[in-house]
Amino acid sequence: MSMLSRTEILQAIRKKEIRVTPFRKENVGPCSIDLTLGNEFKVFEPKSLRVEEKAEYKGKRVVLKKGECMELPPHEFVLGITKETLKLSHSLAGRITGRSRFARMGLMVHVSSSLIQPGVDNVQVLEIVNVSPGTLYVIPGVRVCQVTFHRLGIPAEYRGRYRFQRAP
Repeated sequence: MSMLSRTEILQAIRKKEIRVTPFRKENVGPCSIDLTLGNEFKVFEPKSLRVEEKAEYKGKRVVLKKGECMELPPHEFVLGITKETLKLSHSLAGRITGRSRFARMGLMVHVSSSLIQPGVDNVQVLEIVNVSPGTLYVIPGVRVCQVTFHRLGIPAEYRGRYRFQRAP
């Protein structure tokens, strides 16, 4: 399984195997597409969680207005979403990662679960944590993560509960 290059990504977009809404061609790099941070977050209530399949992730929904930013103190963890919706054909899977410029500040944009399943049509939920010693101010609209794409040998389809997710 090889990673798609810029040329292959743009071909897949033309064939509608990859749909990014809204799409900006300038966000396509040599082998990835940058996605921007949306304005909606989930801030967790301080409590203990039991790690099990039916776990409930309760928290407060925060929607920022234009010009506002999310204050992220050291060691704070929130869920955010991408502004863009990503739709993949059954022949492609993706991987989402943070961008190095923000990692160098101590901002982890996607902690785990980087796999984007074939057949999804959703916003990407970002697992955002501040590992720096100081407060970071996270600004919606910033190109905060990137997605790489991999062609599957045999098409497959994800039918799980997050397939059409639109909120954190």
